[in-house]
Amino acid sequence: MNVQRGMRGESVAKIQQKLKDLGLYTSTVDSAFGGGTEGSVKSFQLKQDLKPTGIVDAATWGKLFPGTPPPPSPLENATLGEKCFALTGAFETGVQPPDSFSRVSGNFDGQGISFGILQWNIGQKTLQPLLAQMVSEHEDVCKAIFHEHLDTIRAIGGEDHDEQLKFVCSASMQTPNCQVIEPWLGMLSALGRTPECRAIQSGKAAALAKNAMAACGEYGLTSERAVALMYDVQNQSPIRQLVKTQILADFQAITATDPMEIEVARMRIVANRVAMSALPRWIDDVRVRKMTIAEGQGVVHGIPYDLENVYCLTLAPFAKSNAATAD
Repeated sequence: MNVQRGMRGESVAKIQQKLKDLGLYTSTVDSAFGGGTEGSVKSFQLKQDLKPTGIVDAATWGKLFPGTPPPPSPLENATLGEKCFALTGAFETGVQPPDSFSRVSGNFDGQGISFGILQWNIGQKTLQPLLAQMVSEHEDVCKAIFHEHLDTIRAIGGEDHDEQLKFVCSASMQTPNCQVIEPWLGMLSALGRTPECRAIQSGKAAALAKNAMAACGEYGLTSERAVALMYDVQNQSPIRQLVKTQILADFQAITATDPMEIEVARMRIVANRVAMSALPRWIDDVRVRKMTIAEGQGVVHGIPYDLENVYCLTLAPFAKSNAATAD
């Protein structure tokens, strides 16, 4: 597995400590692969006559830790649904599980607040059911986190959408530049770290894998990477009928004959048409994100993605029996 910017964990700490021992990393060993760690990796790569990518690939790992195999991806034995869940979650939050389960964002996109690995939100009424289920099934956990604010969480998880949106956008919950304030930031983050809330999030995401596979069938797509693309599309907004018609028409212009080339060409068309159907302010963002999946590599919000070496998502045909997302 490649180890790169945006990752956290023991492998990152091991790399930081080694670079520190070599005098190439002077910051704290904090297990978070940020720009400082990336710069130190580039310096090491230059000293070893390697291409300075800042990514600890197999060659760089071998130079850092001779005789020690690179760490396996934590998704190596995961279901296809779990792999797609992790990838879309990383796009949404900028970090990988489990940190992505507790991410909280403000009203930068007009959705009030967004929470969790797939950034369920108040504006689209996707967060309310999650909060309502959490309070209903695990009131003791919620009470231990929210205390006197528990009734407010009940109300946010209720049915009065206009009042919910008004409250979460107010100075009681976030600043004018859309930064969620304390104690709400800390309480919601704590909620996302609980195993109960993580299980609910995983359960709500499980249906997306089945929907993504069904969508692949509609467009003649067969690969794991295509499921990841449709999973990401389904999470943001399902393809509308007019856009579907445009996609299928574009397919007719494909001249490739190799099955894998056809697969990638179709994914590129889907990615581009989905982006073109987004709101103008989000077109470029959606296109980069979807094209990264179609191409298998790319940079989204400053973070490099390698679907095969990090998320174990390839052009191999997907198996429906391996679709489930664990809850």
